[in-house]
Amino acid sequence: MTVVGPFGLSVRDQALEADVQAGLAAVEAGLLAATKSDVPFITEAAQHLVRAGGKRFRPLLAMLASHFGDPDAPGVVPAAVVVELTHLATLYHDDVMDEAEVRRGVDSANARWGNSVAVLTGDFLFARASHILADLGPEAVRVQAEAFERLVTGQILETAGPRDGIDPVEHYLDVISGKTGSLIAVAGRFGAMMSGADESAIDILTQYGERLGVAFQLADDVLDIASDSHESGKTPGTDLREGIPTLPVLHLRAHAAVGGGPDDLALVALLDGDLTDDARHADALRGLRAHPALEQARRDTVRYAEEARATLAPLPEGYAKAALEELCDAVVHRAG
Repeated sequence: MTVVGPFGLSVRDQALEADVQAGLAAVEAGLLAATKSDVPFITEAAQHLVRAGGKRFRPLLAMLASHFGDPDAPGVVPAAVVVELTHLATLYHDDVMDEAEVRRGVDSANARWGNSVAVLTGDFLFARASHILADLGPEAVRVQAEAFERLVTGQILETAGPRDGIDPVEHYLDVISGKTGSLIAVAGRFGAMMSGADESAIDILTQYGERLGVAFQLADDVLDIASDSHESGKTPGTDLREGIPTLPVLHLRAHAAVGGGPDDLALVALLDGDLTDDARHADALRGLRAHPALEQARRDTVRYAEEARATLAPLPEGYAKAALEELCDAVVHRAG
């Protein structure tokens, strides 16, 4: 049993391990090539997060999905590079919107160079992803365009908030299905599609990616509250400080609204206050870490991961399927 990649997936077959490792190394080289510009400053900014590392979760999924066809097919690695470039581009934009100061254990691009450079660098990465995508064919362009529309729609829905009469938790799950699930679904789809897997496998791996993507984001929500910066690579409580409603906070609010006790109401009042104050922010983190809402969010993470696992049932047994099942466990493990 060997650990593969920064995400820490355990692979039980040497041949699969070697293929995945080689694929991820090729993706890494592709990312560096795609983020290189004739302008040295653009190269520095564009490679800032590439060189900071990361879990490479999406390329890992694409590599595993490719084993339901021909993993050596020429489109597999470029497609994985496209998905990761797109993801990286959204991180530059997200950090501007969230006014984040740390990403992957280093200064965020906006903290280092300002918002304008961060936004334009994200745009540069989108352009480079589109350039690679154009060589993968019109179907790949269509799949990516639809996913990107869902991703942006999810971001807009998050910014707008739930409409009157809409359950905030259900609204939030719709948001992250778009913001996170859509692109992780594309990773599974591209890996299978570019490898020449049959349509049934492509559909299954797309559905798997969508559900696993939601679980992945919910695990991040838990980490934002429960972890320290060493574990998560970013400042704990970043979403909390910016007033972004993550699942533990939404569960707390729902609990407080229906028979919540004085402690619940006091914690909600604290969250509604000024969390740019470090002392109040620390109090809010402590309160959420001790509240059942955090454990409820963990249970939701497990539920989506188990739904992802269940979608894999029709696929043929083998080491690739076992690795995808273990990926569900790895996501749950992140949430504690």
